[in-house]
Amino acid sequence: MSEYKNPKDIWFAYDVVAEDPATHARAGVLHTPHGDVPTPIFMPVGTKATVKGLLPDQLEDLGTKILLANTYHLANRPGADLVEEMGGLHDFMQWHGPILTDSGGFQVFSHGDFTKLTDDGVTFRTVDYDGSYVHWTPEKNMEIAQKLGADIVMQLDQCPPYPASRRFVERAVELSSMWAERCWAAHDRSDQALFGIVQGGMHMDLRLRSLRHLQECGDFPGFGIGGYSVGEDHETMFETLGPLVSEHMPREKPRYLMGVGNPTTLVRGVACGIDMFDCVLPTRTARMGTAFSSEGRLNFRNARFAHDAGPLDAACSCPVCRGGYTRAYIHHLVRQKEMVGSILLSMHNIYYLLDLMRRAREAIVDGRYGAFVSEWGQLPAARDW
Repeated sequence: MSEYKNPKDIWFAYDVVAEDPATHARAGVLHTPHGDVPTPIFMPVGTKATVKGLLPDQLEDLGTKILLANTYHLANRPGADLVEEMGGLHDFMQWHGPILTDSGGFQVFSHGDFTKLTDDGVTFRTVDYDGSYVHWTPEKNMEIAQKLGADIVMQLDQCPPYPASRRFVERAVELSSMWAERCWAAHDRSDQALFGIVQGGMHMDLRLRSLRHLQECGDFPGFGIGGYSVGEDHETMFETLGPLVSEHMPREKPRYLMGVGNPTTLVRGVACGIDMFDCVLPTRTARMGTAFSSEGRLNFRNARFAHDAGPLDAACSCPVCRGGYTRAYIHHLVRQKEMVGSILLSMHNIYYLLDLMRRAREAIVDGRYGAFVSEWGQLPAARDW
């Protein structure tokens, strides 16, 4: 067991319990104050302290082991002070398993022209709230994160888009590295782990520079990998992601690929050695009437489902697929924009990714993940975008 203790006496541990002989995939257990997380794992996204449409009990029944909430949105509404007053995120949202909060950096930098960067921090306009200007330093970001009270928090970073000039990406690495040092120094909550974030776009040398600086400036118990799935195609992403994870990232710490959630990318990411994933995709596509399935993506706006009495996916054992809900009924709900349609599809899509990671873990433990990847590539389900 690899055990982590930083000078601030924060205890977390990550155990690697199995490694696949044919790939770089590994199965592990991440220990947190609110429970153990088996990896590889997908984390449903509860942006504003709720996974849209689903109750905490439902998420638990689906197999959720850890979920994510968003620092930027919660800092704006209802505010970190109120969440802290209510006992922190776990009590506030009545989810008592592990929680990860992101840095909010992606949302901040998506504001484009309303964002100004300096060595000190970032000034941005809350265009999706009251339009006021806010200045975040790494220290302020850590203050917010500690008030929210998640088990795992992320450093403040700059996430460059794709495409971007090398100069722009290099500056993002410089800022993220400087801010990582300050986040490390400012973070002192003893029941919370702070992860560093590796940036660098599609430039392998910048990725390695970012990782090296994180390892030098603090004993981070885990690493996020940011700046992927920001406009590039999947093959371009894996050109640098694969060797970064499998050859250079430390074996004894969890690796978290941020903002990636389509099934085939998860399968390939696990083969590289990724342990944790998150994405809004399963719930966002559900609200658009779309489901993952063993047949590939299904768009329930399509008239071909209007008279279909079969289950959403006969190969799935989620509560929706085994609960008697027909394709015809889901088609009706989607076409009529009934909220139950989004809820049922969200339940199915989240279960689908959780179950995919469960099966991936079993294959790793059995020493056959290489075969799992090959078999997956031959399935209709692999056509998921």
